[in-house]
Amino acid sequence: MVFAPSVADLGYKVDVHQPSPPPPRDLPDARPVRFRWAWWLLAYASLGMGIVGVFVPGLPTTVFILVAAYAASRGSERLHRYLVIHPRFGPMIHDWHLHRAVSRRAKWAATWTMLASAAILVALMLWTASHRWWMVALPIACMAVVAAWLWRRPEPPRAG
Repeated sequence: MVFAPSVADLGYKVDVHQPSPPPPRDLPDARPVRFRWAWWLLAYASLGMGIVGVFVPGLPTTVFILVAAYAASRGSERLHRYLVIHPRFGPMIHDWHLHRAVSRRAKWAATWTMLASAAILVALMLWTASHRWWMVALPIACMAVVAAWLWRRPEPPRAG
């Protein structure tokens, strides 16, 4: 299901997964102008890292896109609108905002990507033998913590 709200619906007043709307959740309050540039910078930097994460194994995409959406809601209305109505990112942002949920497909994609990255790290360590054990153990431990956190997130309610 593609989530394509109108501009008036960007406040997440309606849940596309449920027939009856949930209680409204307002977007974060606007920040003073002096901090808007920092939110704008964080939003675009996170979006850039998320796009790089599509191509680089081990670099998460979902987390960076969620951070970009949050920061854009405070610093760039145009970027926020773009992310929320984007056919790929919009449903993910919508599910997170309404339910603090991550789809099963995203969980599996992240898990398999982290497993492939861990295998590459171990293979490189064994092949070069110039790395210390903790240089591989630390990233793998971080990926394990992220995977455990991710799988503890609920899944969004299904349509129909």
